Amino acid sequence: MNRSPRRRVLAATLSTAAAVLVAGGTVLLSAGNADAATTLGASAQATGRYFGTAVAAYKLSDSVYSTILDREFDMVTPENEMKWDATEPVQNSFSYGSADQIVNHALAHNQRVRGHALAWHQQQPSWAQSLSGTALRNAMVNHITNVATHYKGKIYSWDVVNEAFADGGGGGRRDSSLQRTGNDWIEVAFQTARAADPGAKLCYNDYNTDGVNAKSTGVYNMVKDFKARGVPIDCVGFQSHLNSGSPYTADYQANLQRFADLGVDVQITELDIAGSGSAQATTYANVVKSCLAVTRCNGITVWGIRDSDSWRASDTPLLFDNSGNKKAAYTSALDALNSGGTTNPTSSPTSTPSTSPSASLPPSTSPPPSSSPSTGTAGCTATVSLNQWTGGFVATVKVAAGSTPINGWTVGVTLPSGATVTNSWSSTAGGSNGSVSFTNVSYNGSVNAGASTEFGFQGTGVGPSATPTCTAR
Repeated sequence: MNRSPRRRVLAATLSTAAAVLVAGGTVLLSAGNADAATTLGASAQATGRYFGTAVAAYKLSDSVYSTILDREFDMVTPENEMKWDATEPVQNSFSYGSADQIVNHALAHNQRVRGHALAWHQQQPSWAQSLSGTALRNAMVNHITNVATHYKGKIYSWDVVNEAFADGGGGGRRDSSLQRTGNDWIEVAFQTARAADPGAKLCYNDYNTDGVNAKSTGVYNMVKDFKARGVPIDCVGFQSHLNSGSPYTADYQANLQRFADLGVDVQITELDIAGSGSAQATTYANVVKSCLAVTRCNGITVWGIRDSDSWRASDTPLLFDNSGNKKAAYTSALDALNSGGTTNPTSSPTSTPSTSPSASLPPSTSPPPSSSPSTGTAGCTATVSLNQWTGGFVATVKVAAGSTPINGWTVGVTLPSGATVTNSWSSTAGGSNGSVSFTNVSYNGSVNAGASTEFGFQGTGVGPSATPTCTAR
C-alpha cells in the first residue's frame, strides 16, 4: 500500500501545534509550536516523521521513565508484550493484558504504536516449539490473525516477520522451525496480517542489515520479489544495534535509499549505539541525518529510554543516562532533527567494542545485567551478562583472547537445576544435564590478541550464575 505518511503526520502536527500561518504558499509555524525545537517527538513531527522508543509495561509505573516517555516520544514499541510467548501462552488462548497496558497508555498520550512482532523464530511459547510442518504453519496463521485483529486500527506498523535471514556471507534464509514449514512462510505471514489489519503498514525487520552487505542484499532481493508478485509488504525495519562490530558506515543512507527505491518505506526500528561522549553523539546525529535524507524514512525508534533500560546496559547505548539525564547523544540527535539533516553523512566513529549480532531480545526485568569473569584456560576468558525475567532468560557471553590470537573457542556453562537452553546464536550448542558447551561458528572463531567476540543463548528457568570456562584452539 502506497500511503503518504509525511503529509499525514505533518498534518497532525500542524493541527495540534497552536497557530499556523500560511503566506504565499509557505507554511510558517508560530511560537506556539516551540516544542518542535525542544523534544525529539515534536521535532521529528516537524519533518513529517516520528521519534519513538521501546517500552516495557512494568516500567510505566516508574515516574522518571514515564515522564521521559511522554515528554520525548511520539511512537512506542512494546519490547516483549506482543510477542508470541506473551500473547498466546497456551494454544488458542490469548493474553493481551500487558500489551493492552502499553497501547492504552500510548493512545492516552497521543502516541502511536509499532506492533512487534507477529512471527519470529525466538520467544515462541513451549507448545509452538513442539510443533512443525503444517501444524506450525496453521498455528502461525491463527496467531497472526488473532493478534492483528485484536489491535486492528490501533497499530501504525507491524513487524510482521522478524529476523528471518541468516548471519554470515551467504545472504540466505535462517534455518528455523518456521522456515522448515516451507519457503513461502514469510509471504503467508504478510498476507495473513494484511487480511487481519488492512490499515497498518506491514514491515519486515532484521539486524546487521544497516549497510550494503550480503544479508541486507538477501532481504533486498526478497522485498523486490514480493513487490513484483504483489505480496503485501509496505516497509522494511533496520534495527541498527550499532557497535564496533556492526558500525555505522558510509553506505548506511544509500542502503536505506535502495530499499525505498523498491517502493517500500524504511524505518529505523531498534536503534542503540554503544559508546559515550562525542563519538556516540556523532553517530546518533549521522543516523538521524540519514533518515531525514531519505524521503520514505518514516522515523526512528530507540530500543529503550535510559541506559539502565537497555538490553545491553553495560554499553551505555541510549540517549539518557541511568538517572534519566540527557546525554550528549540526545543533544546531537535533537540538533540533527532541528537542522533538517544533511545528505550523505560519512563520519563513522568507532565505539566501545561489542560484536553482539542479535536484537529484539528480552530486556531485563531486574537491575542492569551483572557479569561474571571466568578464569579461563588456554588463552581465552569468558564473561556472561544475564537478562532474567520470570520463567526465562537471555545470556550474552563475551569471549576474549589473551595475549596471543586464537583460532577457535569452546565455552562451558553450568545451568541451574530445571533450566533449559531453547536456542542460541553465533555458536553451536552441545551437552546436556545442566552442563552445556558452546563452540564458535565459522565467522567468529578467529579472535585477535586482546580482542573479543560474543554469542548468546536463550533459555527457560533461571539463568546460569556459575563462572563459565573457556578453552581456546
